[in-house]
Amino acid sequence: MFLEITNNHKVRRGWIEVICGSMFSGKTEELIRRLTRAKIAKQKVEIFKPAIDTRYDDIEVVSHNANSITSTPVESAEQILLYVNDVSVVGIDEAQFFDNQLVSVCNQLADRGIRVIVAGLDMDFKGVPFGPIPNLLATAEYVTKVHAICIHCGNLAQYSHRTIQKEDLVVLGETDSYEPLCRTCYNEKRKPSL
Repeated sequence: MFLEITNNHKVRRGWIEVICGSMFSGKTEELIRRLTRAKIAKQKVEIFKPAIDTRYDDIEVVSHNANSITSTPVESAEQILLYVNDVSVVGIDEAQFFDNQLVSVCNQLADRGIRVIVAGLDMDFKGVPFGPIPNLLATAEYVTKVHAICIHCGNLAQYSHRTIQKEDLVVLGETDSYEPLCRTCYNEKRKPSL
């Protein structure tokens, strides 16, 4: 949070940071790192995740490396506004699972002088921009795209390839259901079998 003094008044400057990428790229790890640093700096922090995300824990935001931070699960983006009181930093994990109201919520928080840090998948398993993330990328002041490593060739991976036969958009899973792939390996896997 940046404080600017104008006409003898302190003005909090808010902004939006988006951490995006494929599965297994370290998005949640980076979110936890930034929120932990804010806490060390004695800033008041609130963390939210979609209630649907119960893979590792019902309450905690947990990275694939088992690092965690306590959060508040919410059913919708608008619920976040009900819980945010007198905070400097708001963290939001698994943003792709929220409705499109998330963009408005993040902008309202930033307009109130809050640093908003959002992490989420930028593409779904079909390689299509996912949920509210594209609009958040367009309105954010800071964007960090992180990459996994392609498990087939070792290049940078930006795709989350689903390894199970389910066509639902949202299928919670880990290495049992998804693998990170580079563009070439992803396109090869997605080719129809002859």
